[in-house]
Amino acid sequence: MNDFNQAFGGSSAIILLIFVVLLVFWLISRMIRIVPETERLVVLSLGRYAGTRGPGVVFVIPFVEQVRKVDVRERFLDIPSQTGITRDNAPIDIDFLVYYRVVEPKLAVLQVDNVVSAAVNIATTTLRAVIGDLTLDDVLAKREQINDTLRIKLDEITERWGMKITTVEIREIKPPREVQDAMNRQMSAERERRATVTRASGEREASIAVAEGEKQASILRAEGEKQRSILEAEGQRQSQVLKAQGFAAALQAIASQAKDVDANTMSLQYLDALREVGSSPSTKFVLPMELTSMAQQLMTAMAANNPKVPPAE
Repeated sequence: MNDFNQAFGGSSAIILLIFVVLLVFWLISRMIRIVPETERLVVLSLGRYAGTRGPGVVFVIPFVEQVRKVDVRERFLDIPSQTGITRDNAPIDIDFLVYYRVVEPKLAVLQVDNVVSAAVNIATTTLRAVIGDLTLDDVLAKREQINDTLRIKLDEITERWGMKITTVEIREIKPPREVQDAMNRQMSAERERRATVTRASGEREASIAVAEGEKQASILRAEGEKQRSILEAEGQRQSQVLKAQGFAAALQAIASQAKDVDANTMSLQYLDALREVGSSPSTKFVLPMELTSMAQQLMTAMAANNPKVPPAE
């Protein structure tokens, strides 16, 4: 019996020792926290705020202090598709992303129960409010403006929760089916209009090119005609110059030969001319004054050679 009691007592001591060691390790693990750079610990001591700790090694008193982890990295909220009514009573489905970052861990823990859930709910209600102030055309055309408006409004609300809204991006906008059909018809009409404009522009450019070609051809034809006229005139001028030069040469030859012709020879030439005039059927004759003087000279010469011929008076 004593051996059994001793053995049982030894086992109880070993179990107790193991329990104490495990308890010590558990307490140490609860007391010493290693906080990464991306997180902060909000510490509540007996229910009261005791500070924000981290990063690095943080000591926490077990059973007295409670901690809440807060991620301070930039994260995003995937807001599911929401149906909003525009100002012109058109239903439209929109889903978007909200990028945020916790800048005040204390406020994110103490001012709201679940900051992420609260941000999602406030984002959906804010979206409906913003869409309700716009027409359908503005919603489809002013996506960037809607993003900025949502970001500003959400940031004003979430600021009291220690959250900073950095970016809001609308991912998809789904208008009603009839609006999509109308948009498709409008796009088809716009494409047809652009095709017509492009075709008309091409035809106009082709007409301009043809007219420009005809203009250049007319200019070239006129230039060729001008050059031909200039060449013809130059040829005629040169021909006349050559004719004049030939005529002048002939006159010079006649003049050189006429220097040796005496008065009797000239008189005989005039008599031949009178004989030809007399044989003409014309009834009127125009005689130069030189002819009479030449006739007188001829008669004087004949009288000198023949005394029977009376001299000319």
